[in-house]
Amino acid sequence: MSRPPTLEDVARVAGVSRATVSRVVNGTRNVDRKIQEVVRAAVDQTGYAPNRAARSLVTKRAGTIALVVSGAGDPGDEDAFAARVFADPFFGRVAGGVLGFLRTRGVHPVLMVADTEPAREDVLSFLRQGSADGALLVSTHAEDPLPARLVAAELPAVLFARPARPVPISYVDLDHRAGARLAADHLVRRGCTRVATITGPLDVPAAQERLTGFRDAMARHGFPHVPIAEGRFTSASGEGAMERLLAEHPGIDGVFAANDLMAQGALLVLHKHRRRVPGQVALVGFDDSSPALSCRPRLTTVRQPVEDMAAGMSRLLLDHVEEPGLRPESVVFEPSLVVRDSA
Repeated sequence: MSRPPTLEDVARVAGVSRATVSRVVNGTRNVDRKIQEVVRAAVDQTGYAPNRAARSLVTKRAGTIALVVSGAGDPGDEDAFAARVFADPFFGRVAGGVLGFLRTRGVHPVLMVADTEPAREDVLSFLRQGSADGALLVSTHAEDPLPARLVAAELPAVLFARPARPVPISYVDLDHRAGARLAADHLVRRGCTRVATITGPLDVPAAQERLTGFRDAMARHGFPHVPIAEGRFTSASGEGAMERLLAEHPGIDGVFAANDLMAQGALLVLHKHRRRVPGQVALVGFDDSSPALSCRPRLTTVRQPVEDMAAGMSRLLLDHVEEPGLRPESVVFEPSLVVRDSA
């Protein structure tokens, strides 16, 4: 049986010293990015697997990151919370972006759900005990107390999306107003004059920003009033919102839904009422997630680069793990419009 590949084998393939390979494998920051890429390619080519136990002794780190889906759920509703979260394709894109970034760096994510007080305590204990080096936090509720508690405990953490309340924590986010403006501009260019929007839950900053951006853009186009119906970022809530809009504003000829799942629900209702899309009603979603492609017609939507944002969140966290004194940092990504068949 052949021996397992060693650091020396990786160094020979990469054309660098053993010490350089060791620094890259152990996540040391002071290595040129191009050299890191060469070394990681050599690791993949040779099949080298770092000894995590030995590395932990050297680095004093677990080599593990907690990927935490957090909310402010009610006791006893844990199963419903998890089912709701994991049914949303958005979370799968976040997880994919995190995995894609961390796997080449020898860091492994551990998935944790924290929607109740005991579950939040479990996350804090897990981090305090050194079982993970930090937390990537996807918070689903404006009242979620976990971001502030992580900061108070001085535990490395990065949040996906700006916190609803001011908290000195690093985060990645999207320019939601700019995305909503793209949707408004597109509907107006198509000639829509009776436009409505289905919002997300209005206690969530992203939903507020999308609504504000859409209203502002429509006002600049000369439309001072936009009917709204609030949803919950789910397909079922999109159906309910679309039914309300048609009942109250039957002449609608354009709809902006603040995520693709709600747009999917809205499309079902428009089909039920025999409204042709896009012939009679143009429909624009937000996210560019899997429902945008599975809908018929396929959704025109505002793309949120979720995988890139998740990778950026992971990069920020590794920076904080490496240098605990770093100040909180925000990284805001730009949206883009993907034109398909629904508008």
